[in-house]
Amino acid sequence: MKKDIKIAVSGKSGCGNTTVSRRLAETLGIRFINFTFRSLAEEKNLSLEEVLPLAAQDDWWDREVDRRQVALARENGGCVLGSRLAIWMLPEADLKVYLTARPETRARRILEREGGSLEDVAAFTSERDKQDRERYIRIYGIDNDDYSFADLTIDTDNLNPGQIVDIIIQEAEKKFPS
Repeated sequence: MKKDIKIAVSGKSGCGNTTVSRRLAETLGIRFINFTFRSLAEEKNLSLEEVLPLAAQDDWWDREVDRRQVALARENGGCVLGSRLAIWMLPEADLKVYLTARPETRARRILEREGGSLEDVAAFTSERDKQDRERYIRIYGIDNDDYSFADLTIDTDNLNPGQIVDIIIQEAEKKFPS
């Protein structure tokens, strides 16, 4: 597989984007890029819950996150860019991967990561999905429910991160044999 491969990994919250992207980058020995609302919130000393309403009112938040992550991905060398819009924002990616999972699975994973109650997490996640989709359509004309152009779509419901990484590497090796 080529050493300067650029892999874009997208999916909604709780599908495993960050975990899978980080492990994939580590396994391949390339950069991991995951600059998100959460990253920007930390820079601004805000919580994610504080940033989301701001982002709903001001496109700067989305544009800044996307600008910064794409600039990092376009630097020389291989990378794994993991974000909600990676497969759309990095059209030159060598491999575009979209991760899916049922809403129940996603809510359970987010609950394990962040705590709270399952009902509250499920409601928050559903509302966030709706707001994200509306913003992406308004700002970029991107419908993140249409990922049909992805090179690889993986249902992560019954797979662990290692299994998902293996599937992605197998696909990359098929596409870019040594």
